[in-house]
Amino acid sequence: MTFETYQSPFTWRYGSDEMRSIWSEIRKRCLWRRIWVGIAQAQMPYGLVTPAQMDELKAHAEDVDMQRALQIEAEIHHDLMAELKTFAEQCPQAGGILHMGATSMDIEDNADVLRMREALDILLAKLKLLLEALAEKIETWADTPIMAFTHIQPAEPSTLGYRLSMYAQDLMEDYLALTAIRIQLRGKGFKGAVGTGAAYVHLVGENNFPIFEAHMSALLDLPFFPVSTQTYPRKQDYQVISALAGLGQSLYKFAFDLRLLQSPVIGEVAEPFGSKQVGSSAMPFKRNPIQSEKIDSLARVLAGMPQVAWQNAASSLLERTLDDSANRRTLLPEAFLICDELIKSMLGIVSGLDVREQIIHQNLSDYAPFAATESLLMELAKKGADRQEMHEHLRRLTLKAWQVVFEGKPNPLPEMIRNDPVILGYLPENEITVLLDASSHTGIAPQRAHWMARKIREVLD
Repeated sequence: MTFETYQSPFTWRYGSDEMRSIWSEIRKRCLWRRIWVGIAQAQMPYGLVTPAQMDELKAHAEDVDMQRALQIEAEIHHDLMAELKTFAEQCPQAGGILHMGATSMDIEDNADVLRMREALDILLAKLKLLLEALAEKIETWADTPIMAFTHIQPAEPSTLGYRLSMYAQDLMEDYLALTAIRIQLRGKGFKGAVGTGAAYVHLVGENNFPIFEAHMSALLDLPFFPVSTQTYPRKQDYQVISALAGLGQSLYKFAFDLRLLQSPVIGEVAEPFGSKQVGSSAMPFKRNPIQSEKIDSLARVLAGMPQVAWQNAASSLLERTLDDSANRRTLLPEAFLICDELIKSMLGIVSGLDVREQIIHQNLSDYAPFAATESLLMELAKKGADRQEMHEHLRRLTLKAWQVVFEGKPNPLPEMIRNDPVILGYLPENEITVLLDASSHTGIAPQRAHWMARKIREVLD
């Protein structure tokens, strides 16, 4: 690697080496060669290729020579044809039978689908690890009361495990969607310049063409679209990129919420922060949520990619135009590399999640009593009190309590309610104390959190 010229951040900073390898130039050209060898192998039964030629092709199938290929490409301005000529030079006996009946997209499109499938396998394996880590955290914190927020304002109690279940539920949907897409992936097959397979029919005969294409499907372990143009339907790219963007959306929200929750204003949870980590070059005290911010930054780029894929599918005129080719060179690899980085980063956050129980308890002490007034109101009504009068009475008490909280003092509402003669006229003090306890107002949250942890493991098994 040289840093004396532009390097994409995905070349070295974002994504894993295994994902970069899949989308590397060498890997792509090895797949091209594998497909050329497969075509030759499938044409052998028709007397088009000899065993000696087949042996020579297999012997040089991985001898990618980038320097020679780029030298040829500089002259002919066609990268696939340059690789073909390089391969042919290495195979003096068999070079002349390479690419018989094929068009460039018979090679490129099928190779792209094979790479997408490999890339999805990597993402699904890592997403499984993330879901497993989340299931563990959900179980650990399933019964821990927290203050839930609506409109970024304290609302009612929930549990930390239940909040984590919300993110896990979305990610489990993404896991299932990506699994389904991976199963449904199809290649173009081998149908030539406009999708009719005319050149192959000429070589092997019309009756033999289905056998030839089925042979290629078996060699590549890849099902094919029954109908294609010069390319496989670009709608498939749109579906894949959209599913990846859906995963990005789930991780974006999770990271965005973590950024808010890490702010000292709430301060209940935080992403891991290393002992030597620097938060700011100017402010030594800073503990910036850089992993969560990176997730949101990259996911924002991913969110715009389905529109490009949509345009590629919608704007491919008649049997094919080339206006998708240049953007697909970055669209496909970068969508997968972004998702690779997103999952890796979130797994690190979840595995090392810093849960600050003392602050969680303090926030409940400050804000949960306000939420408890709803249950108190219902109980007062059950005891015969006028619901509207009690609503107004509690409203006045809470406004006084809010003023004290705004002054930075402990919430006085529980004590005010326990000593209020109007309320004591309907409820004894011990019942009031129970009603004001936040842990008794989390509803189905603990049970559903435990259920979600079990469900994740059930889906992943």
